[in-house]
Amino acid sequence: MTNVLFVCTGNTCRSPMAEALLRHVISSDDIQVKSAGVFAIDGYQASPNAVEALKEKGIPSNHLSSSLTNELAEWATIILTMTNQHKQSVIDLYPHVGRKTFTLSEYVSDQGDSSQDISDPFGGPLPLYRQTLSDLEKLIAKLALKLEK
Repeated sequence: MTNVLFVCTGNTCRSPMAEALLRHVISSDDIQVKSAGVFAIDGYQASPNAVEALKEKGIPSNHLSSSLTNELAEWATIILTMTNQHKQSVIDLYPHVGRKTFTLSEYVSDQGDSSQDISDPFGGPLPLYRQTLSDLEKLIAKLALKLEK
């Protein structure tokens, strides 16, 4: 069993979109997916524009935000963050999970390139969310291939 945890700031835009995308493309029952935020408040719905961008791709979302906890960090086999800053925040909060914490771009890159942060569309117009989703789609496709090997 592989448990994937996506982490961003408020768990209402990027990490829920990444979670929904991975759930949509994986075919293995041996992969579980969750998301959380380093500064999230539990129980908030995903941003309406995040939900709409996913809906346009035929991907449903009934996401409620979750704050990053030690329990979630322990549950995860791998923690994938949207930015280098998120990665550092996870490691600062829970140093013992540093060995399994990567930026999404770093983890899927053959060269370990962690320079590609996923831009935060929070509060922006729908086209910005579509762009963020498009950026995530490319990385999630690589991730799915890597996880299902």
